[in-house]
Amino acid sequence: MEDQAERLREIMKRKREGTVTAKNTVVKPNVKSGDKPRIITVTSGKGGVGKTNLSVNMALAFARIGKKVIVMDADLGLANVNVMLNMIPKYNLYHVIKKQKTIREILVETEYGISIVAGASGFSQIANLGEEDRKDFIRELDSLSNADIIIIDTSAGVSSNVLDFIAAADDAVIITTPEPTAITDAYGIIKIIATEYDSLDMGLKLVVNRARGAAEAKGVADRMIKIAGQFLNLNVDYLGFIYDDSAVPHAVLRQKPFMVEDPKCKASICVQHIVERMDRNKPGESRGFGAMLRRFFGRSQETT
Repeated sequence: MEDQAERLREIMKRKREGTVTAKNTVVKPNVKSGDKPRIITVTSGKGGVGKTNLSVNMALAFARIGKKVIVMDADLGLANVNVMLNMIPKYNLYHVIKKQKTIREILVETEYGISIVAGASGFSQIANLGEEDRKDFIRELDSLSNADIIIIDTSAGVSSNVLDFIAAADDAVIITTPEPTAITDAYGIIKIIATEYDSLDMGLKLVVNRARGAAEAKGVADRMIKIAGQFLNLNVDYLGFIYDDSAVPHAVLRQKPFMVEDPKCKASICVQHIVERMDRNKPGESRGFGAMLRRFFGRSQETT
């Protein structure tokens, strides 16, 4: 916990001051105003609560309202966005890190109107890149800035990589289910963030998955929001819920997004409502993917 607290202090310092390089030189992110996609991080306290499913189907819902969307698989251990879409990309982030491919060469267009950046275990090597390699990698990922929305599917839990992505995003979506263990773990992430941040300049949002109805989901959300406000002095927005819908596991078995497999099922309608709500409540000014990555790497340089 002490290590995590120290990492979060460093992240917050950089969010206030700009990005600090290994030589302790403050560098203000230089991102053109027209190249600022909205960065949405989707995370959870524990695995198996539907994080990747939400990421992919949210992407589809944004695409349906005219947004150009990229899903980046940042799950370091169990990269599975491509599995959910029944795709086997020939190349992934590992090949970009090794400079064998450009980001554009590994960006895969799907049949559903969204693009994906496939993850790999090699993604964890980012923190160990040298300064010049890191700059090259930032330039590669900056080329994704023509998207409207970039959804980052993180791994579950509170690893330093997950916390970095949460801290750097425009919106951090935390997904839980009504199960006590999932609620406890989701609250754990919120508590770690709130305890160490002086302030938050991203929107922290909650989605309750696999709820039997609106009342159950709202009960879970109200309890978490009340505790976060009372004990952590932190505002968490309730985005909405997703029904415990049999169409979802059926779609997973067929390796298709449930919004494609059954666009009129309860779960699909719920995701559409969530995305419409997010689209109405945009961040004041998206900081852009390049700026996010510079903050991410600034923290990595200090901890390597």
